[in-house]
Amino acid sequence: MNDYRLRGWWRDGTILDDLRRATAATPDKTAVVCYQEDADGGHGPVALTYRELTAKVERIAGNLHRLGVRHGDVVTLQLPNTWQLVATILACARIGAVAGPVVPIMRRREVEFATRLTASPVYVGAATFRGFDYAAMSARVAETVPTLRHRVLLGGGADGSLDFEAELLAPESSLDGSVEAGPDDVAQVMFTSGTTGEPKGVVHSHNTLYSMNRAQADVLHLSGDEVTAMGSPTTHQAGYTWNLVMPLLLGATSVHVDHWDAALMQEILEKRRVTFFMGAPTFLSDLIARQADAPRDLSALHTFATGSAPIPPLLVERCRDVLGCRLYALWGMTENGCVTITRPEDPAMRAAESDGTAVPGMEVRVVDRDTGTPATGGRPGLLQVRGSAQCLGYYRRPQVYAACVTPDGWFDTGDLARDDGHGGIRITGRVKDLIMRGAENIPAIEVEAALLRHEAVRDVAVVGYPDDRLGERACAVLVTGGVPLTLADVRHHLDGLGMVKHYWPERLEFLPELPRTPSGKIQKFVLRERLRAGA
Repeated sequence: MNDYRLRGWWRDGTILDDLRRATAATPDKTAVVCYQEDADGGHGPVALTYRELTAKVERIAGNLHRLGVRHGDVVTLQLPNTWQLVATILACARIGAVAGPVVPIMRRREVEFATRLTASPVYVGAATFRGFDYAAMSARVAETVPTLRHRVLLGGGADGSLDFEAELLAPESSLDGSVEAGPDDVAQVMFTSGTTGEPKGVVHSHNTLYSMNRAQADVLHLSGDEVTAMGSPTTHQAGYTWNLVMPLLLGATSVHVDHWDAALMQEILEKRRVTFFMGAPTFLSDLIARQADAPRDLSALHTFATGSAPIPPLLVERCRDVLGCRLYALWGMTENGCVTITRPEDPAMRAAESDGTAVPGMEVRVVDRDTGTPATGGRPGLLQVRGSAQCLGYYRRPQVYAACVTPDGWFDTGDLARDDGHGGIRITGRVKDLIMRGAENIPAIEVEAALLRHEAVRDVAVVGYPDDRLGERACAVLVTGGVPLTLADVRHHLDGLGMVKHYWPERLEFLPELPRTPSGKIQKFVLRERLRAGA
């Protein structure tokens, strides 16, 4: 790890130093622009300069400290993409606390798990957002998680909650600089879908986050002149890094939108002269379709980075011809950010052939699944990575993380890959039992466990089936012994368990029994093949 410092991949500062540097150099430059729902239901933009953002960070930090948040405490953040989210993440660092982002689609079951595991003292969210009552949900969570002392909500103030503006923007208490986070302190606990029945809290320090963001900016030759935008939540690792940490590191401007709308985003790209966009292929396809139907001036946009699904050659061409920008393919995880990416120096079509080469500070290798030795001849194998952006572990689950790491430090990603023939990798599949729906994972084992709690379900397998827009959708293959069940029945059951809607199956199939190996393991590949044939 000292080597990481010597090579410049780690440093002796934090994101707060980046904020102060930009504020000193360009105090009146726009730091963030947020298109967030207002009291009237509109989406008028709220813009903060670097000077204004710094002032709000100080105020929020002082008031979090007044509420009892101390060094190392995890503050649960379930806010949509708003300036309040950006400022509160930075405020956590200001008092040495840890940001605990939770994507807005998560519900009581997932939020309760996260707050209980981290012993979080404060939940910060919206009272309501897109028709869902987060105030009521968080109140139920607080009833079962004894450490959760405060719920601070945008538009809150009822049912024991605190109003964000009244409580966190009040004149702050004085802060001692010594409480601030250091570069090797924990900065973030980000939950990711698990394959063992429970989500995993991925732990990153300020330095591991710095390394991944510096690397991705360097390889794409990004600068402080960028105006960045995203289609994902900032509480997702992609949004957190590409559209929060990285722009602050560069002293650039970031644009945030509280929910995905292709028409609104197209308008924003034009009006804000956005230069860089990162998002899943779903967002790219939506923008291309919108631009083809109703063109706008997107001439400022020069870079679109995408991952999570293979990119067809036509999409590379359409990105160039319709959006007028270059498309780059990347691969990464919550555990390590952007690990591989195609380069400006590569042929443009490389994005359809490869998932890129390793960024500075990271190493990748493909090993044989049986022997653990390097795979040769372009044969697929297990993808393993290590380096300066790798996370510190899983929160309070050291044994789970240790099982993923070799004695010499290689992290087993659970993905399958091969050599792309150009010094990089090409993802070929997954070992772990996840379904990739758009930019989000669906942990099949969790959904299966929940469905088995239904009295009519005797056996179940949840598998992915192809979808042109989202890559995959989830199908539940059920054994019910002839008891009729509808998709509405299944969804009502999962809703009653408090499971996030994103995880719900979108299709049902019924079999008298599931195909199994001689040892009793469900042969999901057989089910996937049947679904693909039927699709």
